[in-house]
Amino acid sequence: MIGALTEGLPKRAVVSLAVLGGAMLVAPFVTGDYLLSVLILALYFAYIGQAWNIMMGFAGQLSLGHSLYVGLGAYASAALFVHFGVAPWLGMVVGMIVAGAVGAVIGGLGFRFGIRGVYFALLTIAFAEFTRILFDHFGWVGGSSGLFLPVENLQVDNLWTLRGSPTMFYYVILALTVGALALSRAILASKIGYYWQAIREDQEAAQALGIDVFRYKMLAVVLSAVMTSLAGVFYAFYYNNLYPETIFSMHKSIELLLGVIVGGLGTLFGPIVGAVLLTSLGEVMTVVAEHIDLDGIKQLFFGVCLAVIIVYRPEGVWPRLARWLGLVGRKDA
Repeated sequence: MIGALTEGLPKRAVVSLAVLGGAMLVAPFVTGDYLLSVLILALYFAYIGQAWNIMMGFAGQLSLGHSLYVGLGAYASAALFVHFGVAPWLGMVVGMIVAGAVGAVIGGLGFRFGIRGVYFALLTIAFAEFTRILFDHFGWVGGSSGLFLPVENLQVDNLWTLRGSPTMFYYVILALTVGALALSRAILASKIGYYWQAIREDQEAAQALGIDVFRYKMLAVVLSAVMTSLAGVFYAFYYNNLYPETIFSMHKSIELLLGVIVGGLGTLFGPIVGAVLLTSLGEVMTVVAEHIDLDGIKQLFFGVCLAVIIVYRPEGVWPRLARWLGLVGRKDA
């Protein structure tokens, strides 16, 4: 995994990654509870950003309903744990299968009927909204009243049942984020990655060259859905409560993709940089809102940030930052 991340990078970039990796490993021992929770949230958004980036950034398929897959993974694993005592690692497999199947249905419907761009995005929103309404009336998972996981002693870490301290959850989401980063880098350097980029840039030209456009677009959708469902499992067992209105909401879907756009769509480290920036700034805005008693300032600030990025830095923050720091090698950063 380490080799997959550092191959082809300049020495400065390898050293920077090593220092950053060391800092992340020891972070729980030198930070307080609040800062640790912020780091967990940033890594959570970084991981989902990488999953969404595979579908949109690499393959060019816009999804505005990605909270659907978060919710499916979360509810599948949490419900099995609450009702039958099934460990989240086993429930995770069920969530991945369900999310992958739903992603295949959405992709199949969209791509078979030639639905593209904003219309495909509307299709993803429709499925997320339909699922929200369905779960809102699904009594087995709590319906609109919510599904609650039992909270046990947080001082005793049980990795098998994902019951434990924030430190344990920090290392779990850190491992997921690094794994997603390594997978993304490996895919970009593979035939699949080149096919996805060709489809993203010009679908008709890619098809004329003999690329099975339908097959590779479906692969991007299903892989992104499966990866996103893992974040849902983490969400359920970290927060211990699930509400359809929250986890399937359009607001949640938009929140998941902001970091990718700000950091750099289609890049490897952009989703991570964007997640860290927005999470940090979001916490600052929360504190400011409390002091000046002004609701909605956080959402307003995010909107301004997004507008500035789209107008002045459409490629995102990371590409320019990487060039400035001399961290770009022969492969895309």
